[in-house]
Amino acid sequence: MNKSAFVVGYTGEVGKVLVEELIDSKIFSRVVLIGRREVKYEEDTHQKLEQKVIDFDDIESHSSVFSGLDVGYCCLGTTRGKSGKDGFYKVDHDYVVNSAKLAKSEGCKHFNLVSSQGANKDSSLLYPKTKGEVEEELKGMGFDRLSIYRPALLMCNRQESRWGEAAARFLMKPVQAAFPTWITVPTKTVAKAMITATVSPSNQSVEVFDNKAIHLLAGYSKSKKSKDDAEKK
Repeated sequence: MNKSAFVVGYTGEVGKVLVEELIDSKIFSRVVLIGRREVKYEEDTHQKLEQKVIDFDDIESHSSVFSGLDVGYCCLGTTRGKSGKDGFYKVDHDYVVNSAKLAKSEGCKHFNLVSSQGANKDSSLLYPKTKGEVEEELKGMGFDRLSIYRPALLMCNRQESRWGEAAARFLMKPVQAAFPTWITVPTKTVAKAMITATVSPSNQSVEVFDNKAIHLLAGYSKSKKSKDDAEKK
């Protein structure tokens, strides 16, 4: 594809894996990482990545950074425990919505959003309500194509210590082994699903992929997982 893409939230768990998948897939002639800090990459394969440091609280002054980028990937997110209620909403709602608005105004055609299982704008709980509100606002922006991914519990080894999620992942490992597409999903699977969706034609302007659909889109099924595990042994 002779197109360009950007990633916001590239230092998060899904974002980091997505960057690797974008490099490996080579589907874009240009990949721009837009965020609050620059990441030092040692690998030669990463040197073609462009990095643009911006202030999300003053994102309107960085419109040129989003100019001419065809596809956008948004993996932004934090937690209430880390950032507090107001900080969580600012990142997961304001930063996401404002990034999408600016990208749309600068010509982005296909926007990909990592949301969450259970997203619901009418929920009484902060997390699913915020995710649901963001989804609804993005749907109204008129992207040529909007792809929303609703992963369940992300299976990964976080650099940040989140004891609650770590405990949940530990307890969910037997469930993941028996029902891999039910309530867990590896971050690499989410990233692969996003790449697959990008290169797959669609006749829908808005598409929502739940946890099982993410697994299927990435080409992961129980039988394939078993085969992959066997090949590693």
